[in-house]
Amino acid sequence: MAAVVTLLAAPALVHAQAGEWVSYRDAYRAMVQFEKYGGPKNLLQSQLQVQSRDHAGLGEGAQLTLTGRTTQLNLSLDALGRTVFPLQKAAYDENAALVLNRRGMPFVLRPQVTIAPRADGQYDVADLRTACTQALGFVRYVDASQRARQCAGVRFVFPKKEQAGARLRHADGGEQGLPVTSGAAFSGDPDEGFPIVTWRFATSPDKGQVVTYNAPLAIVPIFE
Repeated sequence: MAAVVTLLAAPALVHAQAGEWVSYRDAYRAMVQFEKYGGPKNLLQSQLQVQSRDHAGLGEGAQLTLTGRTTQLNLSLDALGRTVFPLQKAAYDENAALVLNRRGMPFVLRPQVTIAPRADGQYDVADLRTACTQALGFVRYVDASQRARQCAGVRFVFPKKEQAGARLRHADGGEQGLPVTSGAAFSGDPDEGFPIVTWRFATSPDKGQVVTYNAPLAIVPIFE
């Protein structure tokens, strides 16, 4: 069976200088690829993820600080270590530093492109396929080695302390619960304890909706 690959622009991995900080310009060059991408991306979102280089968890309260001569901005991280990356000319001109509030913890930054969540928690099966196709188009744009991959499904990742799960609403109105497992949100993440619902296209109906009980932390496209 082919290995499962989640979306990661691997060439854009950015390592902290001496483990303490990351150049804003380096992070900008990695993140701006999504902004420059001219293919369909209306169903996607791009965020910056922080990971410990020794694969330890970041812990609660982790945040990045963007600091430069005229720039000071705190960037809170979600439960998956992600934040929205600010595109700022002043920070680029000054080559501001991105510093993690975990002294002595070496870290890396990497872009994560996922499927944008819906406020109503209802995802048409056709839209999930389209979103995965959009994500695959982008990952092929940044990494030519991914051209042989195909969309296999999506992974709904839920918070640990909330009711997790989703149900399939059939085209005829009938509903059925979807199995919940435990795992990592993204390939290579150290925390494998997140509730996960995996929706695989090959074994799923072509019509209907996936309805989540609570908002997912992330909806991750899966390529094989």
